[in-house]
Amino acid sequence: MTRVRLSVAQRREELLRAAVGQIEARGVAAVRIADVASALGVSNALVLYHFSTKEKLVAEAFAYAAEDDLAHLRKLLGRRTSALRRLRTAVRWYAPTGQAKGWRLWIEGWAASLREPALREVARGLDRQWKAGITAVVAEGVAAGEFRCADPAGTALRLTALLDGLAVQMTAYQGTVARARAQEWVDEALARELGLDRVALTAAKG
Repeated sequence: MTRVRLSVAQRREELLRAAVGQIEARGVAAVRIADVASALGVSNALVLYHFSTKEKLVAEAFAYAAEDDLAHLRKLLGRRTSALRRLRTAVRWYAPTGQAKGWRLWIEGWAASLREPALREVARGLDRQWKAGITAVVAEGVAAGEFRCADPAGTALRLTALLDGLAVQMTAYQGTVARARAQEWVDEALARELGLDRVALTAAKG
């Protein structure tokens, strides 16, 4: 059977999808160029033509895996509703109790990024995008008089730290924190950051 000829963009996307699958199955340290090539039935040389090193392939695979979640985050934060509703919806979605994908993948990536500069830069850039989105909506809510917050950027950082930490606990040590309890902590933290009581926060449904 003749293999369909793909454009450069299509081939890169195919390779990135395969790389994500192999990273999820084997981990960053164990995955090889040969594993990605074998998954698609192509040569190692083809993979290296598009991504000159394993490190570059892994870094771009992580960026590719995160893009869907980032696009959804931008969609949630861009809705035509109150800043408070957008914030609560986005934080609940991003939390490890929500529907954001890839927590296991990202924990693996955080560990690997300690030794791989290319991956570290990708992770840092994605983290900045998340924090920037939250910071902007918090500042918008303050300007509209919906809530109080003296330091929107600090709020975004603290919320991210809480959510990432809960993700590690709930993914690496399943059963340590119940989902309902974790969601209570997330709501309490968001309410505290915005100078609201939890009743006012939970009334702001997305």
